[in-house]
Amino acid sequence: MVIYQSKIRFRVVKTKMIRKIPLQQIDLSDETFSTNFMPDLRNLRSSIKEIGLIQPVILRKRKERCQIICGFRRISVLKEMECVEIESRVFEEKERSELEFFFLSLHENLTSRGFNPVEKAITLHKLVHLFQAALPAVIQDYLPLLSLEPNEKILSTYLSLARMEEDVKTYVLREEVSRSNIRILSTLTPEDRTALIPFLSSLKLGENRLREVLTLLGEICRRDWLSMKGMIHRAEIQTILSREELTPVQKTERIKRVLMDLRYPKMKTLEEGFERMRKALHLPAGVSLHHSPYFEGKELKIDFQFQSMEEYRSIVDSLSQLEDKEEFKELIQG
Repeated sequence: MVIYQSKIRFRVVKTKMIRKIPLQQIDLSDETFSTNFMPDLRNLRSSIKEIGLIQPVILRKRKERCQIICGFRRISVLKEMECVEIESRVFEEKERSELEFFFLSLHENLTSRGFNPVEKAITLHKLVHLFQAALPAVIQDYLPLLSLEPNEKILSTYLSLARMEEDVKTYVLREEVSRSNIRILSTLTPEDRTALIPFLSSLKLGENRLREVLTLLGEICRRDWLSMKGMIHRAEIQTILSREELTPVQKTERIKRVLMDLRYPKMKTLEEGFERMRKALHLPAGVSLHHSPYFEGKELKIDFQFQSMEEYRSIVDSLSQLEDKEEFKELIQG
């Protein structure tokens, strides 16, 4: 017999005899206990083809057909291989409660495979909303089982992910979106998220860049009462996206610049004025002039590079003449 223990319950699961159950007697449409999302079946498919089914699936006897408790992936592969029956352990319908059957499914899956972030979200959503597990128990007992910190904020993050649209979940999984960015996505409407995903997918966004873009878009839309779809379809953004010669990284940086200008129009004006005066100085090659970050201070910074003493003297001589130029005086005076 197999014994499993939890702070929630301690029960003995009697080992069931293995029986061969015809696939036609299994309800393949009932996903009550499924937590799968975008499963990678390649290794499982290869294993079953080479050595057969190692672990029997677990079923629950129902009036019409058997309900799947554990083994959705295995059954999917065997159906694909046109098998007509599958080795199974079968429970009686009332032998366990719904929550206990799900707990059994959870433990069986944890011993045989890992859970991706979306599958963790689906698991927690079903625990709370389908099987009515007590929130303190979910936080203290089930979150650690899923290798998550036992706190309410983590639970809230994953429950919000479970409610998101399928294409959003796919994006979160494919791009390994962080929890903090999942929380930002959760504040948007379904329509905004749906509009955002193709846009975000076309760019190269690490965690920080994604947070910056989402934050800028959100702030602009709230200030100007715009929809995300309306923002994304602005001409200047669509022009950047349509330029095939630009890499995703280059598109990202240019779009961020557009969003910064829209979010901070005053800073855009200051930037344009600074650039106009900088060009009027006719600085020599190898010399660059910088303002303080976000124009929060009055300091200026000059960088220059040289390869010889002669080049150094030439640059220093050119810099010494800046004090006579009105544009430079204006920059100094702020």
